[in-house]
Amino acid sequence: MVSPTDSPRLSQEISTNVTVTPALSTHQLDGAQTPSKHLVLTDQTNLLPFRTIVTVFLGLASCVVVSSLDSVVVATALPTVSADFKAGSVISWVPSAYFLTSTAFQPMYGRLSDIFGRKATLIVAMSTFVVGSLAAGFSRNIVELIVFRGVAGAGGGGILSLAQIIMSDIVSLQDRHGIIGTVTATANAIGPPLGGALAQKASWRWCFWLNVPIALASMVVVQFALPLKRVQGDIKGKLRAIDYLGAALTLAGCALIILPLIWGGVTFPWSSPTILAPLISGLFVVALFCLWEWRGARLPIVPMTGVLIGMFINGFIFYSSLFYLPQFFQVALGFSPIRAGTFVLPVPLGLSVANIAAGFIVSRTSRYRVFIYSGFALWAAGCAGISAITPATPKGLVVFLMIISGLGAGMTQQTSTIAAQASVPRRDMSVVTAMRNFTRLLGSTLSIAISATMMQVPFNFMHTVIMTAHSNNFLRKSMAALHISAAAASTVVDNPALLGAGGNTTTLAHLGVTRADAALVLAGGYNAGFRYLFVLHACLAGAAALVSFALVQEKSLLRGDEEALKRDARDAGLAVKLAERRRKREGDKAL
Repeated sequence: MVSPTDSPRLSQEISTNVTVTPALSTHQLDGAQTPSKHLVLTDQTNLLPFRTIVTVFLGLASCVVVSSLDSVVVATALPTVSADFKAGSVISWVPSAYFLTSTAFQPMYGRLSDIFGRKATLIVAMSTFVVGSLAAGFSRNIVELIVFRGVAGAGGGGILSLAQIIMSDIVSLQDRHGIIGTVTATANAIGPPLGGALAQKASWRWCFWLNVPIALASMVVVQFALPLKRVQGDIKGKLRAIDYLGAALTLAGCALIILPLIWGGVTFPWSSPTILAPLISGLFVVALFCLWEWRGARLPIVPMTGVLIGMFINGFIFYSSLFYLPQFFQVALGFSPIRAGTFVLPVPLGLSVANIAAGFIVSRTSRYRVFIYSGFALWAAGCAGISAITPATPKGLVVFLMIISGLGAGMTQQTSTIAAQASVPRRDMSVVTAMRNFTRLLGSTLSIAISATMMQVPFNFMHTVIMTAHSNNFLRKSMAALHISAAAASTVVDNPALLGAGGNTTTLAHLGVTRADAALVLAGGYNAGFRYLFVLHACLAGAAALVSFALVQEKSLLRGDEEALKRDARDAGLAVKLAERRRKREGDKAL
């Protein structure tokens, strides 16, 4: 037990805790630790008393709200942005640019936080995100919007990971589940209707500006309320230790694979050298990255602990659904942006309920594996049902299917973080957390590219991939069959909402498209693409359930030293309370 007279010193030690631990390995070729003369990686574990955790949590929660709210708000507003810029054929680049840079920079944030400290790295990520979001709101054309979303993604990619890493530093593994996940789910819940309201009642630009004041306030809270250990080592050694080549290979590999997936069957035929050359090159670069991380990197971005297949599929399904459900409701069902956002709302609400329930049960039982595979199975059922939605489907059934999908997603999302962190020693926890989010973001990035292609080239997708040299866009082909001009077809592709029940009949008439023709194209093209997309989601979720059941292992959530760390935190908290009481008594006596 700690005496009251020691409380000022102890509370300061708990807050900053600059004690330096021995250096960790900087050469991890065989998993052994080898001391380094040039670089010290500080163990930044710093379990805090409850009162301090509450303050820290508020700062981290505000950061997570910024990151999570951004994606869902922007997703609902995309049809409005598409119509404003007349850029439906390239609108998928807006989310793709964000996820491309997020995915590429994601693995670096875990390692950068080890080298430079959690707080400094989080502030840099937030600042980059603010600059990109502010500029995106002022975009004058679709190209500027795509570029600035890429800038925002470079910062946004690290916010959630760093929040999870910091929580792993200050809260024990058994107790931390659900804390950050609940905040993420809440932001996901309010995002769709908020994005729809901004797009319909104000301007879609506010979807990007909205997060700027929240992010700035979050940075202030993080700077002054986040007590973390300081890292040791000289700046030159830290700069030399960064895996620049690994980061460059990550960015190049992602770009070379994602770009042809966006272009294929839409801008260029799949058999075109413009598609095949970067796709093959991207696979080669990914192989080089794996080889470099295994044998060459001084301080690898990613310890080779395995591939998180479930998280890749989770990201693929979740973000593809996030971006295409609001669009489907607006285009195919004729909903307003606000109503479309409201009908998407049951997904994040179900996710929130499942996340909170799973977190409570995991903290009590230390069992997380069952939630992962059963969640994917439930998600598969929900996606299968969504694939059958038509304008005649009862709205109550639509809401039920949204809830089922949200429950399945919520059961898998945060339990996977626990599974990843429980499988490695504490020294690798920050990088494995970043790797978990990297695989999820990689899945989301590829999903936007592949989904955009499927929505525009829906019928017999694999056959279209092979035969697309003859026709690289089914929607254009179907409109050509109705003797609709190429110019009119381009206008419809750029603004698919024209096809829906809420489409402007006068505009269609000027294009030479009758309402009957629009209905045929909508039913045979857009709706078919949506149906096949969610059939793919159901198949992937089912595969993830099987993979999780077979490969995910149950690990103990108790670390050998966590009880001692918790005891120290409790003692420090009690010492602070006693010191405060003593100072109050002395003040009363002085009066």
